[in-house]
Amino acid sequence: MRVGLGGGCHWCTEAVFQSLRGVERVEQGFIRSAPPHDAWSEAVTVHFEPTAIDLDALIEVHVRTHAATKRHGMRHKYRSAVYVFDDDQAASARQAIACLQTEYDKRLITQVLPFAGFRASQQRYQDYYRTNRKRPFCQRHIDPKLELIRQEFACYRETP
Repeated sequence: MRVGLGGGCHWCTEAVFQSLRGVERVEQGFIRSAPPHDAWSEAVTVHFEPTAIDLDALIEVHVRTHAATKRHGMRHKYRSAVYVFDDDQAASARQAIACLQTEYDKRLITQVLPFAGFRASQQRYQDYYRTNRKRPFCQRHIDPKLELIRQEFACYRETP
């Protein structure tokens, strides 16, 4: 199965989902949806085995690892979204977000949108965290997200 996820920098999002058991592959790049959300936005396509990790868990990890309650000037580039491939997946995603909303005081801005296209990042940015762990960006932005995964989602964490 697959789902598209966007919210913040795709380097961060890629690293988060690569760290999870049940995720078979993460494609980093840009996703667009149907108008008015048809501008390319940084995102990943996550290919996963639903018997190992389900869509609800992926959405919870996604919401908790990016600024899912904040509207800011870069939302055109970093759209908070779950990009779905069919109506059943859309209904499941909406239900998961509604359940998560009860845990937040502020409104979640994560949208459920139809997947309309994917464009991969340049090769030099693929597997960014795995090839650049010591860079300041990774230490400042990605490491804290991976620590959250270790602490709160240990049952889904891929063993190192």
